[in-house]
Amino acid sequence: MVVTVSDEETSSLCFFASESTTSQTFWTERPPGSYSLKIQNLAQLIGEKYHTRGFLVNGYNWRLIIYPKGNEKDNGSGYISMYVEIDSTSEVFAYLTFFVYNKKVNKYLCIHDTQVKRFNALKKVWGSSQMLPLELFNDPKNGYIFEEDQCEFGVDVTIDSTVTNWEIVSFNENFCYPKFFFSVKNFTMLNEHLYFMSNTFSVGGNTWVLRFIRKCFSTLDDKWISIFLHLADNERLLPDERIYTRGHFRVLDPYGSNHITEKFNCWHDQSNSGCGHDKVVSMDKLQEVYLDEEDTLSVAIEFEVISATNYSPINYSAII
Repeated sequence: MVVTVSDEETSSLCFFASESTTSQTFWTERPPGSYSLKIQNLAQLIGEKYHTRGFLVNGYNWRLIIYPKGNEKDNGSGYISMYVEIDSTSEVFAYLTFFVYNKKVNKYLCIHDTQVKRFNALKKVWGSSQMLPLELFNDPKNGYIFEEDQCEFGVDVTIDSTVTNWEIVSFNENFCYPKFFFSVKNFTMLNEHLYFMSNTFSVGGNTWVLRFIRKCFSTLDDKWISIFLHLADNERLLPDERIYTRGHFRVLDPYGSNHITEKFNCWHDQSNSGCGHDKVVSMDKLQEVYLDEEDTLSVAIEFEVISATNYSPINYSAII
């Protein structure tokens, strides 16, 4: 039989020796959602604590731990102590709510942690060492022990998802081979309206290619050579994925050190539009200075910075 009690009497059933600024105490008719433990013949429980079997929450395995006589090592002497333990070395952030059933009011006394708990390989157990005073709990008249030494405990484990989406971007300056050299033979014989591609080359964990275009850009007085840096065709960027590059191109002087240098500084994205310069050197200047006796154009590229990004898995089908 459930006895109706006043608010004043209900308050007396959850008296605590000290108040906490990081937890909330309340009553609820809702049973625990993650795990419930009912103990029969509590007085026959030998040992300082009881571990439940594992239960699954959000793909992680947990256990509820009860100290019916208090956890003295955690300042819990004279109280019911309750904890949860994660069976994983992963880092998980979770909010905890502990339940103790009261038959007298037919409700659960709850303590809810208002601060998220950080579970990891170094800290697998979190909980409340002072859940409920034993003096209050052990008196059957208060309703926590009922029907011949029975009691019920429980817990809600709520995973905090605020850190599931993340990215870490780094701008790398040190590469094993930051330079690439390439030569185009019979350059003046190339079709003016088609581009010519270099061999692919790898720098900074990505594969690249250079594109050369004769007379891509025209002015009233001359034609110009254009050079562009692109990701190779086998490099497929995901939506919103970008790679930053900074460095310079050089058109090499085959007879001296009067090289032409053009800087580049850009972000590469899914469109793979590339970056470069459409007016690197004029055709007249090229034929005068920068082609050797075999009509060969030699070009170099040197990277100064390439970005690399690590990020959490994203369901792109949900946002496309």
